[in-house]
Amino acid sequence: MAEMNPSGIAWIGEIPSDWEIIRLKQYAYLKGRIGWQGLKAEEFVDEGPYLVTGTDFDEGRVCWERSYHISEERYDEAPQIQLRVGDLLVTKDGTIGKLAYIDNLPGKASLNSHLLVVRPLRGKFFNEFLYWVLASTVFQSYYELTSDGSTMDSLSQEKIGDLHFAIPPLPEQRAIATFLDDRCGQVDSILADLERQIEILRQYKKALITEAVTKGLDKSVPMKDSGIDWIGEMPKHWEIKRLKFLGTARNGLTYAPEDVVDEDKGVLVLRSSNIQNDVLAFEDNVYVKTKIPHELILQENDLLICSRNGSQALIGKCALIDKKTAGQTYGAFMCVYRSRYNKFIHYALLSDIFSYYLGTFLTSTVNQLTNQNLYNIRIPIPLNLKEQADIVAYLDKKCAKIDELIAEKQKATEIMRKYKKSLIYEYVTGKKRVAR
Repeated sequence: MAEMNPSGIAWIGEIPSDWEIIRLKQYAYLKGRIGWQGLKAEEFVDEGPYLVTGTDFDEGRVCWERSYHISEERYDEAPQIQLRVGDLLVTKDGTIGKLAYIDNLPGKASLNSHLLVVRPLRGKFFNEFLYWVLASTVFQSYYELTSDGSTMDSLSQEKIGDLHFAIPPLPEQRAIATFLDDRCGQVDSILADLERQIEILRQYKKALITEAVTKGLDKSVPMKDSGIDWIGEMPKHWEIKRLKFLGTARNGLTYAPEDVVDEDKGVLVLRSSNIQNDVLAFEDNVYVKTKIPHELILQENDLLICSRNGSQALIGKCALIDKKTAGQTYGAFMCVYRSRYNKFIHYALLSDIFSYYLGTFLTSTVNQLTNQNLYNIRIPIPLNLKEQADIVAYLDKKCAKIDELIAEKQKATEIMRKYKKSLIYEYVTGKKRVAR
């Protein structure tokens, strides 16, 4: 094992004595498109040079099938960003630091204005090695520690060029890159399998809920046609009811930035981030000091629903208000549905019924669940409170077991992600060496 020496870089620590620290811009060609140079989406063509964007990145490579195409004229006007095999691409805004290594080039290709191309100069390093440096906490820590505290929403060419990182001799760079390609590929395979298992459990949970809230628990009772295609048959003694006739909905509190105060000085305002995995979560809280209308004070068993959000995937997520959260309030992008049947209705909204309804009014331009939309949702329901309670108790028990399994898989996923992050860091900083 080589002697370890201080690197002089806080986010790198000690490095082997036969490694050196270099600054990226001294040994690399760095270029990005200067704006769009007037390029518009309507100029994209069916065939021609590829225009690579960050959305084309897939597992560290470019998915060429997803790329747009531009004319030869547009390609020729920006020779500084015409791609070559061996180039490394980095996203500089949006999702910062996404990477793609160009290991094959099916044709001419250029970049959009959100990417940088990195190309080694003077034979100091291989891009295959730099890929893993930029995928490591070395780059993440550098960016965080050298930022001015503003929102991390862009990465300038100057910023990435100023990155200092450690390099071993070229043969060891190759060995490290090959090792990490293989080992991280194994980790990614495990992670993908865990994600598949989690998704299967989530689908099973939803199917279980849908079965219980549309068919009930007693399989021997007479059934009838619900009159709704996506529900099918339901118990004969159940009814189809619009939510409009089962309860009331009300939108949340509008407040100003100056109303936000410290925790001990105000009232908790629940937002979409306070709903995680169908239950309340309190890791991202906002408190306000302002007059709260009586009708916006939460009550136990209120059903809190995300009604507006920039992310369509979050519309409709919901949770029941528990006793300790009663007395707080909720934000303007949320609504509360109040009904004596809320425990049953909560499960109805976690079923395929709600998913179907969301699909009927959410579009690429509409990310909103209005109260009228909510009121128009029809659900099958037993008006017998004892039967509702039995279904809720059954689902509480079954879903708790499924959620426990999901949590175990998620914990395993987190462990594997941390292992991968640690593995990359240790090898690109020389804390561990590839056997020669």
